[in-house]
Amino acid sequence: MPDIIKEILKIVPAEKIGLACFEGANIVLYTKDKKFFLDNKGIIKKAVDEFKKRIELRPSPDIVMAQDKAEKFIKKTIPSEAGLSSVLFDPQRSSVVIEAEKPGLAIGKQGQILRDIREGTFWIPLVRRTPAIKCELIDNIRSVLFENNDFRRKFLDKTGHRIYDGWTRGKKQEWVRITFLGGGRQVGRSCLLLQTPESRILLDCGIDVAANEENSYPYLECPDFKIDELDAVIISHSHVDHSGLVPLLFKYGYRGPVYCTEPTRDVMALLQLDMVKIMRAEGRDPIFTSEEIKEMVKHTICLSFDEVTDITPDVRITLYNAGHILGSSMVHLHVGNGLHNILYTADFKFQRSRLLEPAVTKFPRLETLMIEGTYGGRDNILPTREECEKEVGDIIKKTVKRGGKILCPVLGSGRAQEILLILEAMIKSGEIPKIPVYIDGMVWDITAIHTAYPEFLNTNVRKLIFHKDANPFLAGFFTRVGSQKERKQIIEEEGPCVIVATSGMLTGGPSVQYLRELAGNKNNSLLFTSYLGSGSLGQRIGTFGEREISYEAGPNKIHTVKINMDVHRIDGFSGHAGRNELIEFVGKCNPKPRKIVINHGESRRCLDLASTLHKTYKVETASPRNLESLRLR
Repeated sequence: MPDIIKEILKIVPAEKIGLACFEGANIVLYTKDKKFFLDNKGIIKKAVDEFKKRIELRPSPDIVMAQDKAEKFIKKTIPSEAGLSSVLFDPQRSSVVIEAEKPGLAIGKQGQILRDIREGTFWIPLVRRTPAIKCELIDNIRSVLFENNDFRRKFLDKTGHRIYDGWTRGKKQEWVRITFLGGGRQVGRSCLLLQTPESRILLDCGIDVAANEENSYPYLECPDFKIDELDAVIISHSHVDHSGLVPLLFKYGYRGPVYCTEPTRDVMALLQLDMVKIMRAEGRDPIFTSEEIKEMVKHTICLSFDEVTDITPDVRITLYNAGHILGSSMVHLHVGNGLHNILYTADFKFQRSRLLEPAVTKFPRLETLMIEGTYGGRDNILPTREECEKEVGDIIKKTVKRGGKILCPVLGSGRAQEILLILEAMIKSGEIPKIPVYIDGMVWDITAIHTAYPEFLNTNVRKLIFHKDANPFLAGFFTRVGSQKERKQIIEEEGPCVIVATSGMLTGGPSVQYLRELAGNKNNSLLFTSYLGSGSLGQRIGTFGEREISYEAGPNKIHTVKINMDVHRIDGFSGHAGRNELIEFVGKCNPKPRKIVINHGESRRCLDLASTLHKTYKVETASPRNLESLRLR
């Protein structure tokens, strides 16, 4: 569709349009005609129906009201009870972001207030809820995007030309191939290269934090992967084993789009900045810097769930809720003109949790299903959430009774918030004593991001966040730990408490420091609720039962600590689907896949799941190793 804008302007009067450009796959038309902007008499809808593309009409920047006058108009128009907190203008897009504590009141009945602002200022108003917990990172990301408005406009237009200007790699053929650069029969460094005759797309680009440096990174030196040919990167979710290496692509010269949900963009940037900080603290040179992370943010295109968008001339994607962590998505890829349809689940949960709705199972078309096998082994039957919560309550009550502290190492995104919700409910109901709960590491900042995107949470939590007094994350017994001094006070103070700290596998972060100080006291408890990666300190303690840890206490000085505290491991809180969930998910997929590819799991578990799915559903299955390629079509 190389002349799509010319064709659109045959329906939309060309004399009304001053500028027509792309914003990724979307087409944007700017008009200087105020009457046409306010009422185009259904012409834009007619064009949308004709071309089946998102077409947006905006006012030309030179007809909008001056920003200072527009801000006064907005503040006067929005009722004070809406709790207006900020007004941020985006002059390149002729839009204004309005943050309010009660967005409904800022929008008005049937959108009347927004219409008043639109007609009075000619700015396009976008209303967002003021986050319940202020997050500096979100403010910084928005600042980066607004400061680089002109760059973003040119980048998005260039991306649109790549999508609509036709095939660039020669003769049209029909084949689809997937190559495993990471995540093949392993958990960690997920990275898959999807190739068609026209497109080169990377699905995730992560790092294995539990492995040694040699085995941490995807096989980007693979002959199939050429960074200068890469068209797009799609990130399923923010955990570093799926997103941790994206800035390195920009260090090596990639300048194409990164597709993900908005909360995924924010959380992965936060975790990547933390990676840089940890590497420097350990005396290592970071593999990338904050500048590459900033470059990644500038090149990120955020999508909502169920939003269909073209990303290359022959690939269209839709992101669906994966139920794993905030903003986590399953990626549906429609290749060619109906040639082949792929669902890459990445990490998913097919069960409603305290935090999220379960993964969806209905798709427009589906031939190949690429599914995780993290808990796909025959013995990976996870206990119910109710059983797990009862066990947590029992562990806390026993530890409190003997005056001990409970250390809970967690993944900063997902598991941490789930545990906080469980603790809040238990203390509120009186099931466990009201004791301090200390939150350390990335947990607080990521929780703040959760409150900024309540629409991605389940209906129960969403409603509670909407009511400030009922927000579970703002419970009075939750205390953020913000310094080394505060950490030391928690360790030394008498009396029981719960410490929720990153990292969940004890591969770094404050949880390791707490462990060193608390391990020797038999009254304390260590409670694992996260996946424990191969080779991690968490696995050595929680799975293999090691009862001593050694660490460098200075130059040429090794300190050894005995683990006398109780050690507990509960797998049922996992954000991953257990074996029964995996099998049930496949059974409920609509339509049924013709081929199933298992990845992201230890070798035996992947093979177990492949065998079971083949026998149960009479479908072709495969479980490739790293560097293997599969022809899907």
